[in-house]
Amino acid sequence: MEHAAADLQVRWLKLRIKLKERFGIKPDMNGVLLLIGIQELGQGPQEFSKEQKQDLMHIAVCKVLAQSGYYVYEGDDEEGWPHYASAQPLPPFNLIEQENFLKDHILLYFQQNGFIEP
Repeated sequence: MEHAAADLQVRWLKLRIKLKERFGIKPDMNGVLLLIGIQELGQGPQEFSKEQKQDLMHIAVCKVLAQSGYYVYEGDDEEGWPHYASAQPLPPFNLIEQENFLKDHILLYFQQNGFIEP
């Protein structure tokens, strides 16, 4: 594994451990995206349906990739849910590259929100 990829995995693991300390669970990728989605929704913890959880994960993906200009925030709907539009196509990644690309953006999100050190 190249150094950058190894470093990314170490930073990802540290984030998951910090989230476990904070929330009592060590979330996988979907769990981390769900946490970001709930944070971005800004309505506090509540029960969400399966469909709402999928929507929250979509919000999270849009939010973290908006940092690099892939999505643009368009505003909230009448229920307060944020909406994004695709601004540019994502690079053609294989599954591993796509996951690492997302992890990198998630880590940047947590850095910018002061949850982890840069």
